[in-house]
Amino acid sequence: MSTPLEGPDHGGLATLDRELEELIREENIEPGDHERFSHYVKKDKILESAITGKPVRALCGKKWTPGRDPEKFPVCPTCKEIYESLAK
Repeated sequence: MSTPLEGPDHGGLATLDRELEELIREENIEPGDHERFSHYVKKDKILESAITGKPVRALCGKKWTPGRDPEKFPVCPTCKEIYESLAK
């Protein structure tokens, strides 16, 4: 069974960018807040990053090279909200 992130494109990155900007305005997310969370990223992108060292982009828009244990941090509320909206 696939997750919404593994399925067909649900509006593309432009749609996610607009939704992200709106969520950030609504939630008053401060600079650096994204560093305190684990983020949702497509599985194939995490594998690609592990092999190539290229950064990944989370649903919330954060771009970084994964290197820490995501189990040690709470889930990013913005990523979670976007993921749940895609599941509908």
